[in-house]
Amino acid sequence: MKLSTNLTLSEVIKSNTATRNNISNEPTKEHLQNLVALAENIFQPIREHFNAPIYLNSGYRSEALNKAVGGSKTSQHCKGEAIDIDNDFRNSVSNKEIFDYARTNLDFDQLIFEGGTKENPAWVHISYKIAGNRKQVLRMKDQKITIYED
Repeated sequence: MKLSTNLTLSEVIKSNTATRNNISNEPTKEHLQNLVALAENIFQPIREHFNAPIYLNSGYRSEALNKAVGGSKTSQHCKGEAIDIDNDFRNSVSNKEIFDYARTNLDFDQLIFEGGTKENPAWVHISYKIAGNRKQVLRMKDQKITIYED
């Protein structure tokens, strides 16, 4: 099933941890609606802007999978509202370029510069809610989330 022109449901629910531990990672109908909105409003605009493949390292997580990977109990991944993008070493689009584009051009709930160096995140977490996006920009530093500062 396609969530947007360039993103499929199988890409968003793929998890080696789920496969290894025989954990179901199928979204509910509500979560599927959220995933479509996320794909159309976050993933697809990034994909089209850069005209290049965009790679996910985490997408939807069932509660059981989220627990298995040690995710936050309030993770938006469990609602179908968040993806983590890691494009470094894949093509010409860096994680920092994706972060900067999203920050300036997209409506999002949270945008998190996760790990990495001061110049380039290890990955970019982006969440989107159908209603009530906060436009919160954060940075993960030493496993703690703080308000983003340039």
